[in-house]
Amino acid sequence: MIAYLDHNATSPLRPEARAAMLAAMDETGNPSSPHGPGRAARATVERARRAVAAAFDMPSDAIVFTSGGTEANHLALRGLGAAATLVSAVEHDSVLAAAPAAERIPVDGDGVVDLAWLERRLAEGGVGLVSVMLANNETGVIEPLAEVVRLAHAAGALVHTDATQAAGRLPVSFADLDVEMMTVSAHKLGGPPGVGALLIQEGLPLRPLLRGGRQENGLRAGTENVPAIAGFAAAAAAAADGDDGRIAALRDRLEAGLRAAVPTVRIFAAGADRLPNTVSAAMPGVSAETQVMALDLAGVAVSAGSACSSGKVRASHVLDAMGVEAAVARAAIRISLGWNSTADDVDRCVAAWAALAARAGGRARAA
Repeated sequence: MIAYLDHNATSPLRPEARAAMLAAMDETGNPSSPHGPGRAARATVERARRAVAAAFDMPSDAIVFTSGGTEANHLALRGLGAAATLVSAVEHDSVLAAAPAAERIPVDGDGVVDLAWLERRLAEGGVGLVSVMLANNETGVIEPLAEVVRLAHAAGALVHTDATQAAGRLPVSFADLDVEMMTVSAHKLGGPPGVGALLIQEGLPLRPLLRGGRQENGLRAGTENVPAIAGFAAAAAAAADGDDGRIAALRDRLEAGLRAAVPTVRIFAAGADRLPNTVSAAMPGVSAETQVMALDLAGVAVSAGSACSSGKVRASHVLDAMGVEAAVARAAIRISLGWNSTADDVDRCVAAWAALAARAGGRARAA
């Protein structure tokens, strides 16, 4: 058995999602068709829409189903035609790519956005949209979104948040966040890959990226993926029950084990408010690639930062923005727990990591 500790890349399919998808696969209609099978498929999509809305505390008619978080982020960043856009320097690559000309909001050494900088820039005027993620996919740092929203709204700017990593790890209420747009993705919370959603404030004048049909209230052309949407809804409902206390205890156990094995381990943003499931750590002198491979050979799956680079280990723009030295950043791995993680998974990871540290000798223990 594999100790799977890469939930921030993708979380295993929940049984509730699997059951919902199998049931939806028995339906043959196109949700846009007016006949009986089409109406049945439409009913499945709309039930799913209501379930996702309930999971994130928002009206169901303000949800646009997409192919995933990347498409949702592009719709949010490109669909408004806003004036100047500001994005945090630690955003997911899909946000940075969707708004390549956006100004970057700097972060501190823990990866928390610089609110003073943001306030000064907003005071200069001309900003139409601010995009700051709810929680970082590499470090787990939870951003001070309430303050970001307060500052942006005071300056007349709209706010988008990529909540892809926070959803399913923390209670997330669209209403309480008071943002205009929020991105979520099914496979991060135990649903299927290839489906996500952009949650939008009612009446927001978005322009579609994909045209040719009137699906999703005219905001996303293309036949809806009924089984995936059904699985998304089931996973969102299951994740809304939450077990963040159990996961946080496992994360603390993990970090204690890493520190015991290598006292000089660098755990990034350890003093910041973080997701209960995420650990970003560096073994001094041992490359991330070596660590990931060694753990894989020991039956433990982790990653080196974001998983969106075709399986390649590359420099982290997140750690770079935090001011982490390049040599240390190259030794950083990400361990992320989820709904089916156990204490045995954590202990296997620690044992394999400690064995690698012992083989590395002085390199891993150097200050």
